[in-house]
Amino acid sequence: MTQETPGTATVPSTRWLQLLLGIVCMVMIANLQYGWNLFVNPIDQKFHWGRAAIQVAFSIFVLTETWLVPVEGWFVDRFGPRIVVFIGGILVAVAWAIDSVAASLPMLYFAAAVSGIGAGAVYGTCVANALKWFGDRRGLAAGLTAAGYGAGAAATVVPIRDVIAGYGYQSAFLWFGLGQGILILVLSGFLRAPAAGQAPARPRALQTTRDHSPFEMLRTPLFWVLYFMFVLVASGGLMATAQLASIATDFGIANKPLGTAGITATTLSVAIIVDNILNGLARPFFGWISDIIGREVTMCVVFMLGALSMWGLGVAGATPLMFVLLSGAVYFTWGEIYSLFPATCTDAYGTRYAATNAGLLYTAKGTSALLVPLANLLMSATGGWRDVFMVAAGMDVVAAVLAIAVLKPMRARHHAGIVARAQAARAA
Repeated sequence: MTQETPGTATVPSTRWLQLLLGIVCMVMIANLQYGWNLFVNPIDQKFHWGRAAIQVAFSIFVLTETWLVPVEGWFVDRFGPRIVVFIGGILVAVAWAIDSVAASLPMLYFAAAVSGIGAGAVYGTCVANALKWFGDRRGLAAGLTAAGYGAGAAATVVPIRDVIAGYGYQSAFLWFGLGQGILILVLSGFLRAPAAGQAPARPRALQTTRDHSPFEMLRTPLFWVLYFMFVLVASGGLMATAQLASIATDFGIANKPLGTAGITATTLSVAIIVDNILNGLARPFFGWISDIIGREVTMCVVFMLGALSMWGLGVAGATPLMFVLLSGAVYFTWGEIYSLFPATCTDAYGTRYAATNAGLLYTAKGTSALLVPLANLLMSATGGWRDVFMVAAGMDVVAAVLAIAVLKPMRARHHAGIVARAQAARAA
């Protein structure tokens, strides 16, 4: 590999290596969220706490994973990615080890909080590092990194189910938690942020050259429009991803056989694998598309497709094949928010504080998690999942309209203001 010195042009092999390291770290934390639904029913069968009470742990995980990312991002922006990811790896291993022996809801909730802090440290750092290294391909780089988180669970979902079935969910928590945490610790030692002049930035019509501090960003209406849209789309997706096993069970198809590529497996196993793969593919695909046609146009199209997918799953997802196809469509039209929103945020507010600023926007996922237990309550009140999916579809439609009618002109005015102030400063 070619050596680099500060101030030289980027060496592609170095930044692509950094991207790869970030992706693998993201794969190692994917099960903390996307494998969680495999543990809910076994925990309930052992302790009879009720699915709604157990799912509070999922909400706690998402809240701590997201709402502390700005704090972790502050450390990343100042001290680099290595130490933050290293600490995250330790917390990931500790959290699932606690889960393996948790005999009360408070202990389960505590483990969820530790797990969320660890996952957030890894997630926020790796996405921010990609945003900093790839100013010229920001949507694609953020998407590829986020894909590690979205699709990473696909490789281990069957082994986890097998371990749960053969040795109990406690063993699955312990073995996979330790393995994932140790690998993160090893990889963290190779991560680094770009030195001055190493990361290229291709001038774009709506890519700022001015770095906004977090406090400056929070004072702009543009940020809060992005935040509200993020909450709308993330809420429906989290309801589906957190409840997938429960939804399949309530539809009566979770353990029905379904053949794919000559291999027969249960509907739930096939759905989880397909969903996680599509969830991961959505992030670089739509991130790449947004680099070409623009963030807002991409948002509008994919959010509308997401609404159709949610509606379809609610009205026609009760057969094995349709459940796999429609849940896959839901995941494919939801996962892209984790590339589109951070890329848009960094386009608007610059790279110097990218970890902190993108982290503040990422807290919208935590806000969305508060609605996950409400999905169970709505399902119980109505006797089915259809109304839950109708509500999620409606939120997607609102976000799609906002992308074109509000976000696009607002971001254009934001950029024009920056350009005008820069020109006035030069003239003075």
